[in-house]
Amino acid sequence: MEKPESKRQKQVARELQKDLAEIIRKKGMAAFGLVTVSEVRISPDLSVAKAFISVFPSDKRDAVLLALQENVRALRGELGREVASQLRIVPELVFLPDSSLDYVEHIEELLKK
Repeated sequence: MEKPESKRQKQVARELQKDLAEIIRKKGMAAFGLVTVSEVRISPDLSVAKAFISVFPSDKRDAVLLALQENVRALRGELGREVASQLRIVPELVFLPDSSLDYVEHIEELLKK
């Protein structure tokens, strides 16, 4: 069983979510549609950040995640410039799909039947 997140983890995760969303917006991911950083979870030692990415339309999700993974070093570098005054180390970034939109679409389909 995982330990609950500390107050510091939550604060850092919120800041990373905000900064990552802005960086992704600037990088032009809008060409894929609506790209959102829906959640960030950070390890207790603040060394790994898992960013959950929501994409609409959802059929572009794989392309967005691939583009993010290919540019992870540049994104981490830019994130480092944003959070340099707050964090000693910039966490490794892991991009994961947020499936909550798929769940909503599935529920809507079921309700239509």
